[in-house]
Amino acid sequence: MGNPIQNLSASVVLVAADDCWIEGNAIQQLQTTAALPGMRRVAGMPDLHAGRGYPVGAAFFSVGRFYPALVGNDIGCGMSLWRTDIATAKLNLDKLEQRLGSIDGPLEPQWQAQVDALGVDADAHARSLGTIGGGNHFAELQQLDEVYDGEAVAALKLERRQLLLLVHSGSRGLGEAILREQVERHGHGGLEHGSEEARHYLARHDGALRYAEANRTLIARRLLERLRAQGEMALDLHHNLVGPARIGGEDGWLHRKGATPSDRGTVVIPGSRGDYSYLAEPLAGDAAAEALHSLAHGAGRKWQRGDCKARLSRRYRPEQLQRTALGSRVICDDRALIWEEAPEAYKPVDSVVGALREAGLLRLLARLKPVLTYKTRAGCCP
Repeated sequence: MGNPIQNLSASVVLVAADDCWIEGNAIQQLQTTAALPGMRRVAGMPDLHAGRGYPVGAAFFSVGRFYPALVGNDIGCGMSLWRTDIATAKLNLDKLEQRLGSIDGPLEPQWQAQVDALGVDADAHARSLGTIGGGNHFAELQQLDEVYDGEAVAALKLERRQLLLLVHSGSRGLGEAILREQVERHGHGGLEHGSEEARHYLARHDGALRYAEANRTLIARRLLERLRAQGEMALDLHHNLVGPARIGGEDGWLHRKGATPSDRGTVVIPGSRGDYSYLAEPLAGDAAAEALHSLAHGAGRKWQRGDCKARLSRRYRPEQLQRTALGSRVICDDRALIWEEAPEAYKPVDSVVGALREAGLLRLLARLKPVLTYKTRAGCCP
């Protein structure tokens, strides 16, 4: 097997092993992005897939200007992993599912003190705080399934006898509004470093990062309250953002669109709702620099959303998709979403994580198994 870090051109790198499927359109988007003015280097991750004009599962380093469109409309989207005191012994999924109810609506008034303590200026987007949103966002109860480094897992205070809670969400409508403003004002041409337009975007971008982190915190606390449980955050990382960086001796801007930072400590890389997730330690070195200090943020789609129902409806009823091959359950009352988010629509997470390991980008600490995944209890997400 060859080196998973493939140089597609002088400025384009793709991290993908032989068994990691990457669609041609996603690679074309990667190469097109590399041609943007000021773009020095582009790195595609093994979960790379085509997005709306720009690829998802990639990092981009530019000099002299940066591109809000590369960050996308969900600024600050990321993963938050929480320890809980929910015992794995004698789990009663019926009881857990019943207690969860729905968290699709806005936070109740008694949450305002916690919102204020998190320092979020939500403005018109306050109603979305504490809600997951649509698409591939979720909250999932998990349990430690395999431990590869007991000392590292113990240092994170993770235990087999207690469930974990993984939250994947972002800045909701706030990020959408920020991107829409940028495109209406400046198109997709990017913003010049040091300009008033750049400063304005970065101020709003950083506010969206704070909103997204607070949103994941409120989702976790809301779910824990429903489950009559206590919890504590173990890690939280954004995977949609832009910030200053020095790479290859140049100062510039590192964009991540569906790419987990490898320079900010332990990461979690989730699979689909019917697959495992992995806890991993990023590794430093030349390979990390080639990959723009980034890792995959998940399994990555292999099917377009509009194709999923046609591919699966002859094999499954929607009710069957609320149970997984790993014995976990899925709460999703949106009939369109349950087809779009079926495990079959995603790459196997082992192929994605395997490519990162072969490339020398990470080492695995533990494997996490899904127990109960929450998507939505409403027909559509607010």
